[in-house]
Amino acid sequence: VKLVTLLIISWNSFNMKKFFRIISYIKEYKAYMGWYSLSITLSIVFGLFSLGMLMPFMDLIFGSNELTGAAISAAAPSATNNIKDLVYGFLQQSIANHGKVQALGWICLAIIITIFLKNIFLYLSYYFLAPIRNAVTRKYSRLLYEKILQLPIGYFTEQRKGDILSRSSNDITELENSVIGALEGLIKEPLNILGILIFLFIISVKLTLFVFILLPLAGLIVGRIGRSLKKHTNKAQSKWGEILSQMEETLTGLRIIKAFNAEGRVKKQFFALVDDIFHIKNKILNRRDLASPVSETLGVIILCGVLWFGGKLVLNGEILSGSSFIAYVALFSQIINPSKALSQAAYNVTRGNATLDRLNEILEAPLTVEEIANPIAIVSFKESIEFENVQFLYQDTTILKNINLSIKKGKSVALVGSSGAGKSTLADLVPRFHDVSAGNLLIDGKNIKAYSLNSLRNLISIVTQEPILFNDTIAANIALGKPEATEEEIIAAAKIANAYDFIIKKEGGFQSIIGDRGSKLSGGERQRLTIARAVLKNPPILILDEATSALDTESEKLVQDAINNMMQNRTSIVIAHRLSTIRHADEIIVMQKGEIVERGNHETLLAQNGYYQKLIEMQEVK
Repeated sequence: VKLVTLLIISWNSFNMKKFFRIISYIKEYKAYMGWYSLSITLSIVFGLFSLGMLMPFMDLIFGSNELTGAAISAAAPSATNNIKDLVYGFLQQSIANHGKVQALGWICLAIIITIFLKNIFLYLSYYFLAPIRNAVTRKYSRLLYEKILQLPIGYFTEQRKGDILSRSSNDITELENSVIGALEGLIKEPLNILGILIFLFIISVKLTLFVFILLPLAGLIVGRIGRSLKKHTNKAQSKWGEILSQMEETLTGLRIIKAFNAEGRVKKQFFALVDDIFHIKNKILNRRDLASPVSETLGVIILCGVLWFGGKLVLNGEILSGSSFIAYVALFSQIINPSKALSQAAYNVTRGNATLDRLNEILEAPLTVEEIANPIAIVSFKESIEFENVQFLYQDTTILKNINLSIKKGKSVALVGSSGAGKSTLADLVPRFHDVSAGNLLIDGKNIKAYSLNSLRNLISIVTQEPILFNDTIAANIALGKPEATEEEIIAAAKIANAYDFIIKKEGGFQSIIGDRGSKLSGGERQRLTIARAVLKNPPILILDEATSALDTESEKLVQDAINNMMQNRTSIVIAHRLSTIRHADEIIVMQKGEIVERGNHETLLAQNGYYQKLIEMQEVK
């Protein structure tokens, strides 16, 4: 019943291309797979042989003439290939020479030895299978993390962080427990069932064919249970993503939640998600658990059919002896456990199909920023950055249009405008966080798509409005872009960033752990570390995205001094919120609704009495 169920469920619900992709990930472990197959085969053989010893045991106990008759000659067993004749011949000689009790001892000893060997080889099969299972999990973890690093920044604006975390953790675990766990069942259990079926055919072809008439009908009944599993499994995993998203948002915004007395509202939302997944998982478990009692009931019906039909063959004296029939029933009962395991593997495959779909949504996401076949490595910035009629669209919404801008080497250009004007998007085009939708972006006269991403980004350092730091030492955070930096270089960068004084006051100095997102540091200290990180990389191009807008006056002065130190002899693109910080820029670009509406230095723009002047006045009023 279970075997037919597996074939039906797998055929209807599993994409074999996905399965073979998984198999391709373990090709380096093909030797382990060979040893696993050999070990499990030997385990099955010895297990079946131990059950087969029931036949001589029953014949001996009940005095069957087949065993207790005259001993065959010593040469006879070696002249035949029939294992039964070999065993029975040996036992007949033992009975003739030493009596039935010693023959009984030989039977018991044979059972003990074969069971011992069965379990030894069973353990070896698990030993060889373990690295194969873990190899697939490791491969998917690596592929997922690598793809996350490759995907463009825009991809994550539409994704919940918690959902991505869920796919990177829960779904990887689910993959191991479902599809990877199914690999064992799909290799071991068919071999086990095949071995049992061969023995059953050897004992009685007629009785085994009778069993095969009943199996397909029962399999169709059980097969219907597994068809709705994928839909409910996918819903459950999506809900887990939402739960992780809300948990992450709660941890990040706990201060605001408490300040606005919003505990009740967020708790209600979270409890609703937990209740949803509670009901979905109940449905999944109900359908899964229904398969076992239904299949067991059908199995008992089939077993009773075997008892009736086989018993009739014995009573009518048709070929099958009583001991052979008992051995047949014992072997047939042994097909239930591997069949159940095979059915569980079918369920796991169905459940894992939903997991693979979720993982593949990330793994197969298109890379909108890709390198050409043979990119050029750009090693230095010599002339200028040129925007020629650049347009950028995001999901059919125009973000930038008709951008024409030239930034000469060594010059500083400030981008100003209201929120949503496209300033950050324009700056993000230079390191190719996005690619232009139309027009050209050139560096030193060549389209930046001609350069390799790694070499292009080596020329650029970025300081963002929100300091992005990692839970590591101060030194490791400063040396992020130059891990081979010496201690002297790290100290020099910290001094330029006005960070040295506060660092040496820390108990661990440069080896102090700064906590999650730099939580052990003040806002100004965090920002100065990001500036030190940019200084140490020593790039010719700087992008400063409102680096001082979130700071208090004292911190802003320290950070602004550090920025001024860093900008010396470098080409800078400065996104400014506080216009007082960019008065001395070589050129100020005023943007509105994705277009450049004014350009010039501070004095020129003031003289035009246009949009820039209005921005100045609004800030002065504040």
